[in-house]
Amino acid sequence: MKSFNISKTFTSLKSPNFRLWFIGQVVSLVGTWMQSTAQNFLVYELTHSAAYLAIVGFANGIPTIFFTLIGGLTADRFSKRKVIVIAQSAMMVLAGILAFLAFTNLIQPWHIVVLAFLLGVANAFDAPARQAFVVDLVERENLANAIALNSTIFNLGAIVGPATAGLVYAWLGPAWCFTINSISFIAVIGALLLMKLPPRVVQPQKGSPLKNMAEGLKFVANEPRIRLLLGYVAVLSIFGFSLMTLMPAWSVKVLGGDVKLNGLLLTARGAGSLIGALMIAYISSHLVRNKIWLMGWYLMPVALFAFAFMRWIPGSILLLVLLGWCLMSVLNISNALIQSYVSDHMRGRVMSVYTMVFFGSMPIGALVAGGLATAFGEPATAMISAGVIFLATIGTIFFKKTIQQF
Repeated sequence: MKSFNISKTFTSLKSPNFRLWFIGQVVSLVGTWMQSTAQNFLVYELTHSAAYLAIVGFANGIPTIFFTLIGGLTADRFSKRKVIVIAQSAMMVLAGILAFLAFTNLIQPWHIVVLAFLLGVANAFDAPARQAFVVDLVERENLANAIALNSTIFNLGAIVGPATAGLVYAWLGPAWCFTINSISFIAVIGALLLMKLPPRVVQPQKGSPLKNMAEGLKFVANEPRIRLLLGYVAVLSIFGFSLMTLMPAWSVKVLGGDVKLNGLLLTARGAGSLIGALMIAYISSHLVRNKIWLMGWYLMPVALFAFAFMRWIPGSILLLVLLGWCLMSVLNISNALIQSYVSDHMRGRVMSVYTMVFFGSMPIGALVAGGLATAFGEPATAMISAGVIFLATIGTIFFKKTIQQF
């Protein structure tokens, strides 16, 4: 029997550049999650409206649909590191503006909507470059491990950030959450500038930018495995991840809590996602990963349906841990599979399509979740989402042949 070797899980950290990336991103994403958690709860405090939470989520996500393909083309044509540095610097400034408005008590809901939209624009350029940048930091044989560890970075932030935001918000107010986030961007920008990367040969792109973007879309359209994975990612984003925008309302209205409970619930989701990401980082077998992908789909509607009925806080926390595991296992494996089908010169454009589908589906999901919650309540929204995801799970039977090619 093979013994468990924990070093196998972290093999990508042997690369100095990936270590810098890992450390810088962990610090920055803790701040990002602090801002996201505090921002949503502040919106709910100002408006007492699940619908307004949806509007903020929509404003943050809608730029993805319009700008991500351009962001992917930019990542293929220029230095990914420079693109990320510029985008992260813009995010730092936006967080500083939000902190200033909160400190001076000038903050209004519409300010948050506008800043969320601008943050979405920056993210539309940042995300494809970040997704494609990982391949420049490690050896090719460690790419799947690096992608999984890249997800653990996100989920470490998702554990520490919301819990810290709940405490800081209750103690010092939202402005300090936004300030900490603004400062945290220094870590990732500094890490990027310290990296020693080999000279990158940018393959010249023939034709117009529109033609180049069309090539990326055509590549995706002609690859049935990528098409199927992106379809499932869209369902995951609309009916899984977007439900998290309702957590402030869920914490107060459904479970009778406050900002600290809101942070705790989001942290529970992040903890489950981290477990999933670390599991995928350790497992190298494609066959086992495919089984985990399917298991994530089978367990997700069960976890969501149970969560809709749960009114006991510890039970809600445990169900969110399970839901987080399901969400990240499916998303992480989908990302790794898609990247394994793509050549380097197309990577930025294909990952921009992936980013557009994932993040671009979120504003749609936010509006759906907000509309359903306003009309029927938050628990009914979770039940409806569980039903749709259950139908997607049934769909795996009909797509069995394509799934076997994973």
